[in-house]
Amino acid sequence: MPILIFVFGTIIASFLNVCIYRIPRKESIIYPSSHCPHCGIPLKWYNLIPILSFIVQGGKCSYCKGKISLQYPVVEILNGIMFVMLYNKFGLNLDFLFYSILFSLLIVIFFIDMYYQIIPNGLNILILVFAVLNKILQNLFYNKPLNLIDSLLGLIISSGIFLLIIIVSKGAMGGGDMKLIGVLGFILGFKKIILTIFLSFIFGGLISILLLIFKIKSRKDPIAFGPFICLAFVFMVFWGDDLLFWYSMKLLGGIL
Repeated sequence: MPILIFVFGTIIASFLNVCIYRIPRKESIIYPSSHCPHCGIPLKWYNLIPILSFIVQGGKCSYCKGKISLQYPVVEILNGIMFVMLYNKFGLNLDFLFYSILFSLLIVIFFIDMYYQIIPNGLNILILVFAVLNKILQNLFYNKPLNLIDSLLGLIISSGIFLLIIIVSKGAMGGGDMKLIGVLGFILGFKKIILTIFLSFIFGGLISILLLIFKIKSRKDPIAFGPFICLAFVFMVFWGDDLLFWYSMKLLGGIL
């Protein structure tokens, strides 16, 4: 089953690559069909086999020999791995379906923000819609509490913190980051989103230092913050409960 889940994740990732390429350019993600960005020739089904086509074609277009970005197999492998990890955590249920969709959207946000320093409003709205729908379905089918107060607190407080950062930093952080952390706060609730914010700044600081050390970025280059929010959120989904438990034990130990 994990192999099938991985393959399914890579197939979905092929569409994610289309979204990453077309959404910033304000092109339709449905029409026209997949084509080479260099020569524009429509691609055949055998040109679109996840990972394998890239390897067989040597990372080049079959027709014009234009170079294909390494992003394509990276996104396919990454999404496949994420799907398997979610399957191992949740099994095949509503949680798996919701977080598979969510993680796929976050991968699109990760790369678009990394390339263009923008987080499209439509993607944030889509996450919020799926989050609300998931809460309703979880309540209907599994009788799970809606926890709307905790979700709204997570949304309001997290977006409020980022709004304050935007004001203090005079726009060094974008509105897209504020909206993204807000919708993720709705999903995680108050406690977990605070830790997510903390982790996002840790990831951001460490990775930014590495980018500067290896001269991938200079001090004057803008560095998108959205990818760090995405990384922190993924960490919290898989290990957030363990982190909260560890922190609670440390806090309790300090009091005693």
